[in-house]
Amino acid sequence: MRAPVKVAYVVSRFPKLTETFVLYELIAMEAMGVAVELFPLLRERQPVAHPEAERWTRRARFQPFVSLPILRAQLHFLRRAPGRYLALLVELLRRTWGSANFFAGALAFFPKSVRFAYEMERDGVTHVHAHFCNHPALAAFVVHRLTGIPFSFTAHGSDLHVERRMLDAKVDAAAFAVTISRFNERVMLDACGEAAGAKIHVVHCGVDVEAFTARPADRAAGPCRILCVASFEEVKGHRHLVEACALLRERGIAFECDLVGEGPLRREMEARIARLELGDRVHVLGGRPRPEIIRLFRAADVAVLASQPTRQGKREGIPVVLMEAMASGLPAVSTRLSGIPELVDDGRTGLLVPPADALALADALERLARDPELRRRMGAAGREKVVREFDLRVNTAALLDLFLADESSAAHPLLLEPRGGSP
Repeated sequence: MRAPVKVAYVVSRFPKLTETFVLYELIAMEAMGVAVELFPLLRERQPVAHPEAERWTRRARFQPFVSLPILRAQLHFLRRAPGRYLALLVELLRRTWGSANFFAGALAFFPKSVRFAYEMERDGVTHVHAHFCNHPALAAFVVHRLTGIPFSFTAHGSDLHVERRMLDAKVDAAAFAVTISRFNERVMLDACGEAAGAKIHVVHCGVDVEAFTARPADRAAGPCRILCVASFEEVKGHRHLVEACALLRERGIAFECDLVGEGPLRREMEARIARLELGDRVHVLGGRPRPEIIRLFRAADVAVLASQPTRQGKREGIPVVLMEAMASGLPAVSTRLSGIPELVDDGRTGLLVPPADALALADALERLARDPELRRRMGAAGREKVVREFDLRVNTAALLDLFLADESSAAHPLLLEPRGGSP
């Protein structure tokens, strides 16, 4: 079976340090012979980036909110199919009314999406895939309605759990929809109806199991090294982890805890660490590129992620950082939330505790800190599971199979229409 001639990815922000699943899926898809184009809605400005992101940043199709090419694209589709263009704009505004986030996104990103539609059609894109079911999926929906190019999208975590505005319309219009966990699949079926099940597929995110290799078995003795790689935001539950570290100190556990990441709550967490006088045990390292993350995993004994639902309804999908940790041979300590139990088998590959429970988190960390053999067994079982179910190449190939199946389906009539001039 031949690969699609060209696939366009629509993403929210690029390059975003925490969204490694987007970057490395692009790389894996291209390695399989697919011509890939990247269309971010926003350009992310950040001091640290993964080395592989540089090439993709140079080739990404960034667009400002207003420009002459964007205005010309609006005129192009207004001339070619004015009724379709105007009806689509009215539909988006009507169906997102009542949600400040979705309505503002529809207004802000519609002109860019129209420009994307023009460029994708001009350049022979045969399939559009969006990461995240909110604004990126809406942009892909616009491209499809204006050009007939088939589209799909992947639903992850908070993009699905906070608000599902227009989700049913996106699933209905898409060639197929992907989500990363069985938990998410149930959420989507509840929102869209059981009949949507024929279109919804579970395809896990994955990690490069050759890059993240098992840590050395003969590490020198010393304090238990705990590692948390996560952006400093409420959904990651850092507050409970810091409180758990205070409990570990009270219990006389020898440990060091490294917090890797950036985010809006970083200063607050640093102040909390100082207030609890944990500065000699808990270290905030800031954001780090992947080579340093790999090194930190190989030096650690336990990986922890204290995920919790937020007041706004944010939830994890299946955190890729836990996959990376388990691929590195680390036992995982996390919470029974969303799709996390689909990755971490409680008592076998790690330990799961209730969200927002610092005491239970401390108990789990203490258990692993006191038992090196348990850490070894769980770490080995965790790597085995990731290799079996969360291999980046295998799961990207599963997504490619869905692209190929759509390629072999019936012709899409809008693709046969005259394309007009070149704005």
